[in-house]
Amino acid sequence: MPFFAYKGRNARGELMQGVLEAADSGAVADQLFNTGVTPIEIVVTKKATSDNGETWWAKLLEKKVTSMDVQLFSRQMYTLLKSGVPIMRGLAGLQESAVSKAFGKVIKDLRESLDSGRELSAAMRRHPEVFTPFYLSMVRVGEMTGRLEEVFLRLFDHLEFDRDMRERVKTATRYPTFVVIAMVIAMVVVNMFVIPAFVGVFAKFNTELPLMTRILIGTSNFTVRYWPVLATATALGIWGFRAWIGTPKGLYQWDKFKLRIPVAGKIILKATMARFARSFALSSRSGVPIVQALSVVAQTVDNAYLTARVEQMRDGVERGDSILRTAAATNVFTPVVLQMIAVGEESGSIDDLMDEIAQMYEREVDYELKTLSAQIEPILIVFLGIMVLVLALGIFLPIWDLGKAALHRS
Repeated sequence: MPFFAYKGRNARGELMQGVLEAADSGAVADQLFNTGVTPIEIVVTKKATSDNGETWWAKLLEKKVTSMDVQLFSRQMYTLLKSGVPIMRGLAGLQESAVSKAFGKVIKDLRESLDSGRELSAAMRRHPEVFTPFYLSMVRVGEMTGRLEEVFLRLFDHLEFDRDMRERVKTATRYPTFVVIAMVIAMVVVNMFVIPAFVGVFAKFNTELPLMTRILIGTSNFTVRYWPVLATATALGIWGFRAWIGTPKGLYQWDKFKLRIPVAGKIILKATMARFARSFALSSRSGVPIVQALSVVAQTVDNAYLTARVEQMRDGVERGDSILRTAAATNVFTPVVLQMIAVGEESGSIDDLMDEIAQMYEREVDYELKTLSAQIEPILIVFLGIMVLVLALGIFLPIWDLGKAALHRS
């Protein structure tokens, strides 16, 4: 179908312009009237003009759509639909008020897709980088059940919880990450600059140096001589690691290993299981069948190993097993959680119990994050102490021996 460039004015008299795909200019006029825009001019144009003259450089620098944009969109859609505003008019208003240009283009495409007869979930499916499979599934359920505004509210709560959980984990791990990076940089500086400065002094001793000093000098000489090789090997190692976790098997093994990392592993596990429980409760409350709900929720876990465990639960339920039995077989739930699942399954209120499980995991994650620094600080202090001890023994022990020899001569 051809593209038409249009100019028009909305209900507030503001000038609107853009490009629409339609069979003829009359169809374009109908689309504009349906969105509350009175057309002034409609002319045939090319697809390229739909970018409003933006250069490739402007597109490159344009900020991408963030999860906050989608979260705010969900809340606004709930408010508009609850107030009885037609969805096309609501999307037109959101497009005008969009702070993010990139998300404004997404909303514009949603309007055009709805104009062409697509459902909202099908229109959103055209933007997989913006709307996750879980989000699309929930919108689809809302369309089928006629409770779209309720689904948008629950999606807003879910996105807010997920973002808050991720931010708290990042904040808690920022300090230890900074300390580890500082330690690595300090070791590189010592090997490249500090120890070589002492080599000339040690050479004047004309005596056998202590074992620790010889190890440090050998390590320093190797680093100074072969640093290009080491840098290349490090870069290739990082590239190889990223390529490895880019494969399904590599990602599965890495995500499984992350759960075994001391201190951090249990936080990752509990935060992930909190997202699982919250997502399952949301799907169940929205009327999604259990098997389909587990398939959808598996996509929100964000851990390949735990995703496989959730899919294992789905396969067990599909074969006729109870949720309790399949959950116990995954070996990722604690006995207390399994007991709560059993109660929820017997009473028919699995969604309420899953909400309780999510809140329990959230409290545990909150406690773990608050005590994270206290748990990591002893480990960091031990590593710092070992590094200082090695440097002290290697650098200052020969000088100390030289000082004692000088005192004996005097």
